[in-house]
Amino acid sequence: MVAQAIFYLLALLTVGSSAVVAFSRNIVHSTFALLGAFMGVVGIYVLLAADFVAMVQLLVYVGGILVLTIFAVMLTQGIADVTISNRAVARAPALVISAVAAAVMIFAVFKTPWHQGAKVMVGPTTYGIGNAFLDTYALPFELASIVLLAALIGAVVISRPIDRRAQEQ
Repeated sequence: MVAQAIFYLLALLTVGSSAVVAFSRNIVHSTFALLGAFMGVVGIYVLLAADFVAMVQLLVYVGGILVLTIFAVMLTQGIADVTISNRAVARAPALVISAVAAAVMIFAVFKTPWHQGAKVMVGPTTYGIGNAFLDTYALPFELASIVLLAALIGAVVISRPIDRRAQEQ
């Protein structure tokens, strides 16, 4: 019962923060609300006993991407004063589509014959994932790192300024 109440609180935190991100007119408020959305997802992963995924979510999204976004917003002068000019475009179709999607989801929740699953003994997942990366999936893991390195080198080459004197010769 306590776990269910915690789940609903985390779901409310995630959905509420996501709504603030989507509907806020201030980008600073949206950025800080994104922290609540990410942390709610981390909490849900912890409740699902997915400790590795929860820590990756925490380190990559909260620790990396969100902090980078906050720095970018804070270092950009005058970004808090920017107002969005096309907020009213297609508001009616968006509300209709959202209402239809919500009705379908509510119908599915109440009409589905839910079955209680058997109790499963939950164990740590990090050990198995680490062993799989170093044993069974070592080659795909290394290939993915080579592809990411090539993408990083390509991004550096593309973002370099063009030297006009070298093109003329």
